[in-house]
Amino acid sequence: MTTVVAATTIKARQRPGDRIFSGATVVAGSLILAVLAMVALFLLWQSLPAFTAPADEFGSRITNFWQYVGPFVFGTLWSAALALLMAVPVAIGIALFISHYAPRKLAQGLGYLIDLLAAVPSVVFGLWGIGVLAPLVQPFYATLVDWFGWIVFFEGPVSGTGRTIFTVAVVLAVMILPIITAICREIFLQTPLLHEEAALALGATRWEMIKMAVLPFGRAGIISAAMLGLGRALGETMAVAMVLSPSPQVIFQLLTSQNPTTIAANIALNFPESHGIGVNILLATGLVLFVVTLIVNMLARVVINRRKAFSGAN
Repeated sequence: MTTVVAATTIKARQRPGDRIFSGATVVAGSLILAVLAMVALFLLWQSLPAFTAPADEFGSRITNFWQYVGPFVFGTLWSAALALLMAVPVAIGIALFISHYAPRKLAQGLGYLIDLLAAVPSVVFGLWGIGVLAPLVQPFYATLVDWFGWIVFFEGPVSGTGRTIFTVAVVLAVMILPIITAICREIFLQTPLLHEEAALALGATRWEMIKMAVLPFGRAGIISAAMLGLGRALGETMAVAMVLSPSPQVIFQLLTSQNPTTIAANIALNFPESHGIGVNILLATGLVLFVVTLIVNMLARVVINRRKAFSGAN
């Protein structure tokens, strides 16, 4: 009885500022859900004509929407996966250097530089990819084909311009590197100091301490950072559209002039000239990208929750 009276008294004494802040947070959270729902409904409504469009609206040898969007889905996932594969190890290494190896002043300077890199517009990365990266790596691609041409990914012929899916993956990796690095750095800095000191007291080297204390503590954060970077890579438009020489087909070769393009780049390149049912087809591909991104983030959330539950059980 006393507990109920105390709880009622505390609730009655709640300050107006607390009620305003609580209501504002509820409104903000509901607004996000409402906006997502409206975007999904708009895409779904505008996409319905594309699912029943005649074959001549998609081009030669394509009979339905799913054959049309399939190569674009492949290109989106393929380029994003390659970028993530390159960016995550480098980001973890940079974050560990800033958090556990670099002197304080150097760590602060590198942290500012990483944060500044995250603010660079994607069109600048696209220009860099076209003007600097592609000509620079094109001779290196020929060497890769000579050495590793027996692997399906490095089969020739080599693109003469260097504007390949591999170049796009490198550009995307540079773009998502600051996001992953910044989050991993903050996670590693939150590692309990007692865990680190205990590992060092047992005779572990600094690297062994990182393996035993820092990386296990930050595993869920690393996954979250990787998924945020993957989300940006999946939806990146301008850099891909500027660098890539697109070809709507499923192809695993990384260094040829025939490259699968992404959904976002295809929309950006074709939307200004589209009309009628063509607009609905492009919006339908946008709906597919929306669903793919949603599924990826849901899977990431499931993995993170399982990791947390496993860590709590241990």
